[in-house]
Amino acid sequence: MAKADYYEVLGVERGASDDEVKRAYRKKAFEFHPDRNPDDPEAEARFKEAAEAYDVLRDPDKRARYDRFGHEGLGGNGYHGFSNADDIFSSFSDIFGDLFGFGAASRGPRPTQGSDLRYNLRISFRQAAKGDSVTIKVPRNVPCHECNGSGAAPGTRPETCRHCGGSGQIVQSQGFFRVAAPCPSCRGKGQVIAEPCPECRGAGIVQQVRELAVNIPAGVDNGSRLRLRGEGEPGIHGGPPGDLYVVLYVEEDKTFRRQGQDLVHTIQVDMVSAALGTSVEIPTLDEPEKLTVPKGTQSGAVFRLRGLGLPFVNRGGMGDLLVEVVVTTPTGLSRRQEELLREFAEIEEGKVGKKMKNLFKKAVDKAMGG
Repeated sequence: MAKADYYEVLGVERGASDDEVKRAYRKKAFEFHPDRNPDDPEAEARFKEAAEAYDVLRDPDKRARYDRFGHEGLGGNGYHGFSNADDIFSSFSDIFGDLFGFGAASRGPRPTQGSDLRYNLRISFRQAAKGDSVTIKVPRNVPCHECNGSGAAPGTRPETCRHCGGSGQIVQSQGFFRVAAPCPSCRGKGQVIAEPCPECRGAGIVQQVRELAVNIPAGVDNGSRLRLRGEGEPGIHGGPPGDLYVVLYVEEDKTFRRQGQDLVHTIQVDMVSAALGTSVEIPTLDEPEKLTVPKGTQSGAVFRLRGLGLPFVNRGGMGDLLVEVVVTTPTGLSRRQEELLREFAEIEEGKVGKKMKNLFKKAVDKAMGG
C-alpha cells in the first residue's frame, strides 16, 4: 500500500513555513494520540504517520529530497521512520512537552519574576496638593550576602539533585501520556544543599529594611498608586524582581474640600454684607485672594476662581477653587438694631406687600428668639 503524501497528512501546502508545519503536527498529534483514542488501531497508525510526516518536513535536507523524489528519495538514505510511541516522544519532546506539560523537565526550573509588594503611605492634604518627596522604609527579602543567594555555606555550593538529575521534575509514563511532577527530593529546585548557609539557613534570602525615596506628584488623590519598578521581592532562579506599589492615603483638610481637581471653600457672610456687597479674603494653596461678593448675594451662591485648584496629574492644567457663600442671620440684636430692622421691614412692605413683610418678620422674630 502506497504511503500518503506527507503534506496531505499534516494538511499543509507544499510551500508551508516551518511554523505552519509545526502547528499542523501539534494539532494532528493531539487529535490522534492513542490515549485519546483507546483501542483504535487506525488512530494509532495516523499518529505514527503524522510523526513521520513532521520528521521529514521539519528537516530541510529530508524535505528537499522528498519534494524532488517523493518517498523513494528517503528510502536510500537510511530513513525508516519510528518504531514505537516512545521513539516519537523522545524525538519530539518539545512538542509533547508543550501539549502535555512535561517538556520543562529537561530544561530545569524556569526563571520566575519576584512577587510584587504593597506599601500604604499616609500623607497630608498639602503634600498631595503640592507634591513632595518622602523617604519610606520597606522590609523585603534580598539575596543573602554570605552565600550570594545560593543557600549553601561559604566554601560549598548546591549539588545537583540525583533523584531528578537537576531538572526539578520527575516524569512518569502512563500509557502514551507522560506526566511531570515536582521532584520530592529537591522540591522542584533541581539542587540540594548539603551544608546550609548559617546566615539564611539555606533559604538563600534574608529580610532587609530598605530606604526608598518616593516622589509624590502634585494633585494625587486618595487611593492613588505609585509604582516603583524592581523594588519588590527578588526573582527566583535568576528571574527579574517584582515591583513595589505605594498606595496613598490622603488626610482631610480643615480649609478645603475636594471635588476631583477642584477645591471647595465655604465662607460665612452676614446678612447686611450680603445685601450691601463686600470684599472677602479667600485662602488658596498659595497666597490669599480677594473675592468681591456682589450686592444681594444669596446663601448657597458659589463663586469660581479659575486655576486655583489642584493640578491634573501627568497632564497640564489646574482645577478651580469654588467659594461657597453661607449668609448668616444676626443674633443678640440691641434695641436700636431691632428698631432699624423693623423700620426696614416697613419700607419693604410698601415695595413687596404684606406677604414679604410677614416672611421678613418671621426671619427677624426667629433671630430674636421670639
